[in-house]
Amino acid sequence: MPDRQLRLSGLEPFVLTPDIPFVNIGERTNVTGSARFRKLITNRDYATALEVARDQVENGAQIIDVNMDEGLIDSKAAMVEFLNLLAAEPDIARVPIMIDSSKWEVIEAGLQCVQGKPVVNSISLKEGEEQFRHHAGLCLAYGAAVVVMAFDEQGQADTLQRKTEICARAYKILTEELGFPPEDIIFDPNIFAVATGIDEHNNYGVDFIEATRWIRQNLPHVHVSGGVSNLSFSFRGNEPVREAMHAVFLYHAIQAGMDMGIVNAGQLAVYDQIDPELREACEDVVLNRRDDATERLLDIAERYRGEGGEKRREKDLSWREWTVEKRLEHALVNGITDYVEADTEEARQSATRPLDVIEGPLMAGMNVVGDLFGAGKMFLPQVVKSARVMKQAVAVLLPYMEEEKRLNGGGERENAGKVLMATVKGDVHDIGKNIVGVVLACNNYEVIDLGVMVPSQKILEVAKEQNVDIIGLSGLITPSLDEMVHVASEMEREGFHVPLLIGGATTSKIHTAVKISPRYHKGAAVYVTDASRAVGVVSSLLSPAQQQAYVENIRSEYAEVADRHERNEAAKQRLPLSTARANALKLDWTDFKAPAPSFTGSRIIDDWDLSEIARYIDWTPFFQTWEMKGVFPRILEDEKQGEAARTLYAEAQEMLARIIEGKWFRPRAVVGFWPANAVGDDIRLYTNEERGETLAMLHTLRQQVAKRGGRPNVALSDFVAPEGVGPDYVGGFVVTAGPEESEISTRFERANDDYSAIMVKALADRIAEAMAEMLHERARKEFWGYAPNEAYTPTELIAEPYHGIRPAPGYPAQPDHTEKETLFDLLDAEAATGVKLTESMAMWPGSSVSGFYIGHPEAYYFGVAKVEEDQVRDYATRKGMSLEETERWLAPILNYIRTDAVA
Repeated sequence: MPDRQLRLSGLEPFVLTPDIPFVNIGERTNVTGSARFRKLITNRDYATALEVARDQVENGAQIIDVNMDEGLIDSKAAMVEFLNLLAAEPDIARVPIMIDSSKWEVIEAGLQCVQGKPVVNSISLKEGEEQFRHHAGLCLAYGAAVVVMAFDEQGQADTLQRKTEICARAYKILTEELGFPPEDIIFDPNIFAVATGIDEHNNYGVDFIEATRWIRQNLPHVHVSGGVSNLSFSFRGNEPVREAMHAVFLYHAIQAGMDMGIVNAGQLAVYDQIDPELREACEDVVLNRRDDATERLLDIAERYRGEGGEKRREKDLSWREWTVEKRLEHALVNGITDYVEADTEEARQSATRPLDVIEGPLMAGMNVVGDLFGAGKMFLPQVVKSARVMKQAVAVLLPYMEEEKRLNGGGERENAGKVLMATVKGDVHDIGKNIVGVVLACNNYEVIDLGVMVPSQKILEVAKEQNVDIIGLSGLITPSLDEMVHVASEMEREGFHVPLLIGGATTSKIHTAVKISPRYHKGAAVYVTDASRAVGVVSSLLSPAQQQAYVENIRSEYAEVADRHERNEAAKQRLPLSTARANALKLDWTDFKAPAPSFTGSRIIDDWDLSEIARYIDWTPFFQTWEMKGVFPRILEDEKQGEAARTLYAEAQEMLARIIEGKWFRPRAVVGFWPANAVGDDIRLYTNEERGETLAMLHTLRQQVAKRGGRPNVALSDFVAPEGVGPDYVGGFVVTAGPEESEISTRFERANDDYSAIMVKALADRIAEAMAEMLHERARKEFWGYAPNEAYTPTELIAEPYHGIRPAPGYPAQPDHTEKETLFDLLDAEAATGVKLTESMAMWPGSSVSGFYIGHPEAYYFGVAKVEEDQVRDYATRKGMSLEETERWLAPILNYIRTDAVA
């Protein structure tokens, strides 16, 4: 029987598996639903409109809904232009697109330019069966999934009977007459406003929920979606009540089978955290349980207006009167360390053995933490603080357990399994790995953390010595991907059978399926997206009852992912290098005159003030480090995460103040500028202004994917004036927060305070990024001086409104990490800053940033994406490297089969 799962794609595939209970469809790129987005499109400010889309993806939207239906907008032209621009933004285009319009010509125009497999929103029977068949047939031909509205010739369905009749009729036409895959059908049975004061509207919520239940039970394999914000129109302006209504409605609708919805995921209340009185009133309205439900909700609604859902909690120490077992549980759940030593000692004195305290109240408390985390009611910062309490409690008990073990051989604690974790050779980043380790330890797994830059031989030696149950690999930079393939190959060669977990910023399910899994047949290689998934994955892999079926499903899924990836890559049209070069970006250099920098060569910058650096911190990535999705400062008011986010932010500010006051870090930097001109796809740097002698060559890569609409195939060299046109310049920099963060975090770890250890590293990363932003500002205004009158605030700089870019080797515009060697040589960076390059071209300390400066006002960031063998050979010749060595460094972006032999 075929696998009936909805499969969509942007640049990355999205499969709606049973593991995904609900799909968030981002609603803010819809001119009818967002006044801001409508204004941006009306004013043709597409750059900022793309930021709205990016914000949706960063906030967790798995699909984004794009709608341009507005009277003053040329909807068709706007849809085409926006989707074409969006296609060039990999961080947005990775998710599938829902093309939303009431005009078929707009939908079809969107279908002709969107990449991947989209969703059409919507088709219906409102113009009769002939038109419905025509539109559905075109969607089938374009390969799109469809949203089918419960709408026929008589109008929108508003009762349960009408909803089910129309959906059944549409389903029969689609599946029996047209052969439309049922898993590609998404029914929208119409969410209408409730609590309007009109009695006929009172059952609208129930009708939708029951229609959903009927559809999922009677129309096999289909999905159900809806526009959730419609429900609460009667309470516009009262966001706490609206959010509570949406949460209550979704709670019941999802249970009935609603698995998709157009929502603002960042503004949903948590069902069981809604004030009980408000929740009951909302349920009375949504479920139509009382005749006076609307009046009762109106009576209490004013009390919540403007509250933002936040209720202040006074410090309550009444829990100190509870039993010691309940006190320990409360301390674990709330991350309170103030009384842990005394409470643990009290528990020990009343226990038969010290081990009983761990296996009794401490593990019981951690089980509560695990349940709350799994249910989305706790977030990573809170879990890590719980782990701190657990570690400090265990530290109290360890001496007694060691003494007991010495006297009678007892005191061993039974764990759920033994997990070895390591950041692979050449890579220095470990914050994510450390968080995963803490979460696993909270769930009674023994974690052996080998640290960073760990060679494969050591990983396998320790795995054998310790007889581990699972090996976990982490990495941030792209060369780590090949090192993971190497470790998997070595595990296969040495006969390992234990599961291999793959995680880190550059890893993905596709890479695991295509590159790693085929190298490790004796065991299972499993991609883990984040810490919140780690416990479930490890539990399934180590469960005798679940392991075999889980591994078989993973292998089957990965085989399908690899096959689909190969088909998708084969279908993409790429250009010969000569054709791509002919389509290079052609800037007008006629009147170009680059300002000369105030100095050439390199200069050490040591006048750093930590308090000034703190003003430039972009806090959004800080929250992402803790796996909290949302944009700062809005995340602080998020209904679901807000309280945890505010606590985390306050504690980050407290530690930042300690860092500044104690001068924990010694920031350092070096910056340089050199006369430069483009030479084809490369950039020549000269020893002096006479430009007679070459100092160095910077090598760049050119996009080879076929472009639509006359868009160019860009290389970084396109933004630098060509030889013979006129003088130009290129800059470079290296900044670091310093090596001190490693020493400080280690001290916290030794004190059983993983929370503070991770906090220090996360803040060091933010300080380094803030330094890079500050130094770029000084370069533009002072050192290079091409924008002396620039006057942006630190907050405004986050959106990069200025002219010029600072591309970094190893990132999308120049994926080759080895260009860092040239940069470091030019700046004598190691001597100037203490920053070193590892064998995989990672920077140590990890809280370091480097890159080049390009000052042309039309320069922008882009992604090279996949390249062909003709460019790799040409690039190898220009760099003077062997083809094999070049392929090794460019392996993640190669588009030809020999990459399988590279690793």
